[in-house]
Amino acid sequence: MTFSKLCNQIFWASTTDYHVTDSVDASINNPYEVKTIEYYLYLKNWIDAVQWHFEDIIRDPQIDPVAALTLKRRIDKSNQDRTDLVELIDSYFLDQYKSVLPHADATINTESPAWAVDRLSILALKIYHMQQEVDRKDSTEEHLNQCQIKLNILLEQRVDLSSAIDQLIADIESGKKYMKVYKQMKMYNDPALNPVLYAKK
Repeated sequence: MTFSKLCNQIFWASTTDYHVTDSVDASINNPYEVKTIEYYLYLKNWIDAVQWHFEDIIRDPQIDPVAALTLKRRIDKSNQDRTDLVELIDSYFLDQYKSVLPHADATINTESPAWAVDRLSILALKIYHMQQEVDRKDSTEEHLNQCQIKLNILLEQRVDLSSAIDQLIADIESGKKYMKVYKQMKMYNDPALNPVLYAKK
């Protein structure tokens, strides 16, 4: 099985599992062994699913301002968890191919494997929710047709992105490409780097 196929299977399972309760407060029941790549992929998509719905909720024009601030804090935490997990998945790839000697003319990709996998996870959520729109019974035919066109594009995009991920991994494995992991170094969450926070000291 290719790595992208593994990702797509796990992402779809996680997405559908989340929507059993469709609650941002639901407990995750990760079926995979802790610290395996499958475990991290499932967790990654679950975090993305929760954040997807956080973003829906916070756009409610009637949301209570105090509740919105609380939710914004949860979104910030979710964003950090997502970034940390992407870097963890990249560490998996670094360990997998640590013994590969890159060719003298090897090149680096514009993004690491895990950040491409991150996009694949988001794509699973886009496909799921666009399919929901296509299946709606309370919408106009024009809306349904537009959503079907968008769904077809998303499905094509998943095929293309999956192929690109597998090609990148094959190129790293063969030494045609090499990878580095640049930590995101987000400054706004760090009390030592955010001037609003360190000014309070």
